[in-house]
Amino acid sequence: MTEDDLPAVMAIERATFPLDAWSEGMMRGELADMPRTRHYVVALVDGEIVGYAGLAAAADQADVQTIAVLEKHRGTGIGSAMLTALLAEAGRRGAREIFLEVRADNPRAQAVYRHFGFEEIGVRRRYYDDGTDAIMMRRKLDG
Repeated sequence: MTEDDLPAVMAIERATFPLDAWSEGMMRGELADMPRTRHYVVALVDGEIVGYAGLAAAADQADVQTIAVLEKHRGTGIGSAMLTALLAEAGRRGAREIFLEVRADNPRAQAVYRHFGFEEIGVRRRYYDDGTDAIMMRRKLDG
């Protein structure tokens, strides 16, 4: 992902996370830390950005910062492909485990993460701006 991708990325961000979307400034801050501690990717279909995902990595830990796919492209494997790319990057950076938070009211995303070997390790009460809990998940990486 580059700053040139931000208009499309921010449109997806606002559509996917209407109640707690990141600001463009927050996203620019994430990009400013690439490649030092961040790794962001976009997914293209016919030249159009239809999804994006980001990773934070430091020492032997990594965190999935975000994954979003336009609604009409969900269920097509795009999110899984981006998660696979993030897991591979975390491994390249020497991470031994990777963490994420997922909305408690998003069973579809939770199922994807479980399919990728993530396990629930706790709950962050009222984590999201609308008061929804976050399920904390972790996956150990081979290494």
